[in-house]
Amino acid sequence: MTKIQIELPDATAKAARDAGLLTPQALDRLLTDTIRRQQAAVEPMSMDQVDAEVKAARAGRRRRAGGH
Repeated sequence: MTKIQIELPDATAKAARDAGLLTPQALDRLLTDTIRRQQAAVEPMSMDQVDAEVKAARAGRRRRAGGH
């Protein structure tokens, strides 16, 4: 186990303590969930990449609909 020490504003620390979020179990769950979300996140796309994806999706929809 690793022991960590953090500094929080008093109001944040009180609210977190009152909500039961400063226990080792709660902090482990919060950090693990955040790490999972970050690892599963899609890499940011440039506007050019977004435009290309939109055009490809529209072209596919037109093909399936029998359009040009």
